[in-house]
Amino acid sequence: MSVDVSVVVRYRKAVTYGVHALLGALETAKAECDLRFGVTAEETAAHIAASTADRVLVLWSFYSPDAEAMAAELAAVRALADDPRVLHIAGGVHATAEPQQVIDAGWDLAAIGEGETTIVALVEALRADTPLTTVPGLAVRDADGMALRTPPAPQLPLDAFPSFPDRRRAFGPIEITRGCAYTCRFCQTPFMFGGRFRHRGVASVREHVRRMAAHGLRDVRFITPTSLSYGTQGPDPALDAVEELLAGVKEELPAGGRVFFGSFPSEIRPEHVTPEAMRLLKRYVANDNIIIGAQSGSDRVLAAAGRGHGAEPVRDAVRIAAEFGFRPNVDFIFGLPGESAEDQEASLRLAADLADLGARIHTHTFMPLPGTPWRDAEPAFIPLATMRELDRLAQRGDAYGHWRKQAEHAARLAETAKAYPRRTRRRRTTDQ
Repeated sequence: MSVDVSVVVRYRKAVTYGVHALLGALETAKAECDLRFGVTAEETAAHIAASTADRVLVLWSFYSPDAEAMAAELAAVRALADDPRVLHIAGGVHATAEPQQVIDAGWDLAAIGEGETTIVALVEALRADTPLTTVPGLAVRDADGMALRTPPAPQLPLDAFPSFPDRRRAFGPIEITRGCAYTCRFCQTPFMFGGRFRHRGVASVREHVRRMAAHGLRDVRFITPTSLSYGTQGPDPALDAVEELLAGVKEELPAGGRVFFGSFPSEIRPEHVTPEAMRLLKRYVANDNIIIGAQSGSDRVLAAAGRGHGAEPVRDAVRIAAEFGFRPNVDFIFGLPGESAEDQEASLRLAADLADLGARIHTHTFMPLPGTPWRDAEPAFIPLATMRELDRLAQRGDAYGHWRKQAEHAARLAETAKAYPRRTRRRRTTDQ
């Protein structure tokens, strides 16, 4: 006998892209079920209480800085609506990196790694009333409260599932590349998706655009860790592949349709900003800005972070981008591990020089993110003089960002890392 399953999504603007991919996987696998979206904790609880299904699966996805707030919200939802039918599952990069912490915080399950195959298998297991330990890519709460891991979920080609569902009209940017070959020590992307690029084929991208256009959408954006790495596995851009992608997208768009590439939610590495690349973008894209990852003005810090470039290519990139009519938005991270006062001064000097060239500086504070090589690193001290200079740049309109809030997140993440030592043995369902 088949079990009736209802899915309730705690739907948050910050993580819609990942949720849309899960819904697209369910649609593709024809594993869809009753689906409700809760945009607040209260609405999520109301959907749970109103469901008449035999099992209710509640999907949560969040980044590491939001983990504490989401745990408090989970407790509130459980207080309003909880019964034996309900399973709360946390997914995303934080759940992947810290499944035991997620289980301890109150979730029943943690999804580990890419979620498309896991969500399909999980819904099917609930419908068949089979043990959840048969579902790949999960951490399941054991009788003693430990996070018991099932075998890992496979990493399929990106074309296997769409970036978003079609029939539910939950559209968004098209994910064209997953994983990253650059493995920066502060970044969760390589940990979550692997240290190599997996690219979506042009045919799949064009199909996404056709579906969007059929629903009246005219603007197309992309998700990728490094835009001009599309189509390549090496350090050099494959501009022919990028042009094939952009030209194909333009062909599928209606008159007046616009392509945004190298702007939010993606970026361009500084060494990829060349006259040839900018000339190509000018032919196809509608955005007048691009995002460039600098992260530091210190060659020493950049080398320690594994960035693969120095400070001078950042200056060259901003100058070239500005020459072609783009306003660069340049990311800087202050407080990177081992950063000295001299390193911070180098970053501030570079930021000021880039602002004079026409760039806007996007300021960040280093956060010891779970899953990264610098998970256990202590953030460097940011002196008052540095804070004042960042404020001065912001007052001039040359800088923006939430670096103060990120500093608060960093302190909490550092304490959590100490409470959950990295080398704790991982228990699997195959253990005896």
